[in-house]
Amino acid sequence: MAVTRFGVINIGAHELDMEIYDISSARGIQKVDHIRHLVPLGKDAYSTQSISFQVLDEMCRVLQGFMEIMKGYRITAYSAIATSAIREAENSTIVLDQIRVRTGIEVKVLSNSEQRFIYYKAVASRETNFNKIIEKATAFVDVGAGSSQISLFDKKHLITTQNIKLGAVRLQERLRGMDLEISGKRRILNELVDNEIQTFHKHFLKDREIRHLIAVGDPLVYYVRKILGEGESEWIPAQQLQQLYERVMKMPLGELADQMDQTVESASLVLPALTIYKRILDDTSAEMVWMPNVSLCNGVAADYADKKKIVRLEHDFTEDILMAARNIAKRYMSNKNHTQMMEEVVCQIFDSMKKYHGLGKRERLLLQISALLHDCGKYISMSVPGECSYNIIMSTEIIGLSHMEREMVANIVRFNTKDMVSYERFQGHLTEKAYLIVMKLTALLRLGNSLDRSHKQKMKNIKIAMRNQQLLVTADTQEDITLERKSFDEKADFFEEIYGIRPVLKQKRGAK
Repeated sequence: MAVTRFGVINIGAHELDMEIYDISSARGIQKVDHIRHLVPLGKDAYSTQSISFQVLDEMCRVLQGFMEIMKGYRITAYSAIATSAIREAENSTIVLDQIRVRTGIEVKVLSNSEQRFIYYKAVASRETNFNKIIEKATAFVDVGAGSSQISLFDKKHLITTQNIKLGAVRLQERLRGMDLEISGKRRILNELVDNEIQTFHKHFLKDREIRHLIAVGDPLVYYVRKILGEGESEWIPAQQLQQLYERVMKMPLGELADQMDQTVESASLVLPALTIYKRILDDTSAEMVWMPNVSLCNGVAADYADKKKIVRLEHDFTEDILMAARNIAKRYMSNKNHTQMMEEVVCQIFDSMKKYHGLGKRERLLLQISALLHDCGKYISMSVPGECSYNIIMSTEIIGLSHMEREMVANIVRFNTKDMVSYERFQGHLTEKAYLIVMKLTALLRLGNSLDRSHKQKMKNIKIAMRNQQLLVTADTQEDITLERKSFDEKADFFEEIYGIRPVLKQKRGAK
């Protein structure tokens, strides 16, 4: 039985931790060891927007120790990630370079959407009944150090996911220095949380009847596991969570730290986290709360096992990403029939061109998302839809995509209606390689869009195939497609410029 020993290093806002896993197709993902060390990056990042060299020195010392431990375990593969503290620090480039130089560790800074997606993958990968749980309206609440993510599921599908700037460390920092009685602490925390939660309720929750609440986040879940015991059910009644809130609110930090067997600094994060969960729970009709004992490291291991095809995960995570894009399109009133046809056609073109574009499944996904969102800007302006679509996409989180991937989608959509420029004249943050992919996918999107220029879906049974160095597009229709043919010929010029292949449109008149 082949076993991969895999290590995960997580540079969080409150601590650095490393988890070691054995991964195999026979036994799945098994944790071997967990090492954690308190390094308060969030104090620096959230208050001064910078990480001090004193903290950096300590962080590198701990990371060097982690590397020695991994050598002892004979790790064959590992991943090092960082989240909001480094993501929001203005000197993050210097910090990451120093980590690389001093320890040899290349750290990937996760975008918020990547981070939440991985945490969600951790939960879905360890619970075989996850799909059954989200058949009924479910709120997935991930309280992190710097922010919280609320995702709504219903009928097995992701409805929406939103990030709010309320995290355990960020709230705890807001309370620092305030000499408050219990009533004052309760009031300040509620005031900080209420406005954001009320806004989320108004725009996204509305009258939806939430049946289940899934709560993840290290400080609170760790505390609950200590109180309830590791052998107890991870499902607790909503009323019990309310009681925990009242209990923690009145408890001195030293006593809470003793119960958790943690430092006072770690214990201080429980109440802010619990306040967020409680406030969301107040806005739902959920009777039970599931608090799975998972970590971000679990999610990274699950993601690795899934991508390497060592372990098969039941849930379709790619469909969640697409569903998030479809809901963005719906929010901005995109033409559903048009975008659905676009999505199908551009995927056909992509699949027919595999030998010529050299791209993979991830790029195909970016093309699908671009097709779904290419018209969303018309909600803002009919005259400059490309620019408005770009701004909407860049301002809207798409769960599971990195920031660069989101920028790629935004530019594919923008250049669908705007002349493309050379990389030297491009004003953005994409690498040259990423921009080349944008050019390739833009050519496919333009061609697909031309086939429904009238937005009336005149063509049926569209077939696309390579024949004699031509991309042959055949469609059934008895309608007048003069407009589509003219648009197709115009877009074919750019397509040929990118691929050296001329698209040809053939009309079959047999359909009624």
